[in-house]
Amino acid sequence: MNIVLVAIDTLRAGHVGCYGYGKPTSPNLDEFAAQGALCERLYAPGVPTHPSFTTTFTGQYSITTGVVSQGGSVQLSPDAPYLSEELQNAGFRTAAADTMASTHSWFGRGYDRYMNLAEDLTFMQWTEWRVYNEAAGAWLREHARAGPFFLFVHYWDPHMPYLPPEETWYDFYDGDPCDPNNETLRPFYEGYWGQKWHDTWFSRLPKNVTDPEFVVGLYDAEIKHVDRGFAALMNMLEDVGVADDTLVMVLGDHGEMMYHHGIFFDHHGLYDGNLHVPLLVRWPGRIRPGTRVSQLLEHTDLAPTLLEAAGAVIPEAMEGKSFLKLLTEGGEEVLHERLITQECTWQAKWAIRTDDLGPEASAKGAWKLIKAREPDMHGMPMRELYDLKRDPNEMSNLVRHRPDIAEALEEQLEAWIAAMMQKNGLDEDPLVAQGITLGK
Repeated sequence: MNIVLVAIDTLRAGHVGCYGYGKPTSPNLDEFAAQGALCERLYAPGVPTHPSFTTTFTGQYSITTGVVSQGGSVQLSPDAPYLSEELQNAGFRTAAADTMASTHSWFGRGYDRYMNLAEDLTFMQWTEWRVYNEAAGAWLREHARAGPFFLFVHYWDPHMPYLPPEETWYDFYDGDPCDPNNETLRPFYEGYWGQKWHDTWFSRLPKNVTDPEFVVGLYDAEIKHVDRGFAALMNMLEDVGVADDTLVMVLGDHGEMMYHHGIFFDHHGLYDGNLHVPLLVRWPGRIRPGTRVSQLLEHTDLAPTLLEAAGAVIPEAMEGKSFLKLLTEGGEEVLHERLITQECTWQAKWAIRTDDLGPEASAKGAWKLIKAREPDMHGMPMRELYDLKRDPNEMSNLVRHRPDIAEALEEQLEAWIAAMMQKNGLDEDPLVAQGITLGK
């Protein structure tokens, strides 16, 4: 069997059709989901890109890898397990159409061929799917029939700056993007990112954009654009004759906050808009079409799952759990009754969420506590508590109204952090020790 892992950077589950979005952003991803399994609740345990991909490939939490932020100075230990290396050791030919090794060398570990497609670019986020498909297609035509292979393809299209083909700018927006009476974007223009993008991204858009929904429409158009690229990649598997022998997994590394909670068109904050991402898996003959997995999953679970599917050994150092049985057999097994996540890039925060499924669902509910290690750039409270079932958009902070739940979750969170620090020989919480890397 072969494995193709497709990551679509900054793809938020809530803007994908098969996850309930009301706009036709993802017809090809939706069709692909119907051919295999849709995992309803994959959440990133570390954001943004570098921590998320490091957890994905190591199967370890960021408190273990030490990679807790974007652009930090901590290097991944060469002793850390790594998905591509493990598959390479198991006899797979390995290749990647990616860019991240330009920033950190460990992202290039374990590949017979690492096609770095951003070596000469100032902003890797400006590349589009055609560049990755061209490289991946050439490699497939040469190697796909030569034995089992692992191919990683990393698309950047939905990452800001959103600049889909200009003819698609109004596909998901109907209005006046420059309405002078709309002041919703004023905080953006006056803030950190407004200054950064004034002469670059926004200089390419209609002059004096005021309506954030126009920018959201550009994000949706980017998703539809990369959706075409994903379909083209799947057609390549058909063309080289390996589609029926290949497990394909497609996911997002993190989401995007649009313009909520004071976060404009970026991916920081521990709210579900940033943490909840798609996870779709197709494996002909092994995963029944239309399968749905409702259990909580996280990125640390992906490498163990793919290794088990490949018949490879799962290293003991991996902290995630394989959910292969849920994909191929279904069932009610609960892998995680709670998830813990962190950010240390634009803000230093931890979060813990509980599940609303399982044997004690009625007693537990679905709650999230966010706890800051220092004040953030948006002036949000140091402690936030949300009832995810009644308030899925996390707009009503209940920390003062439900101190019992807040204290119980905080105790669980701090106990987990302390245990992980002890396990990894840490004297200090890495969020405190390393500090935020951007937006200072």
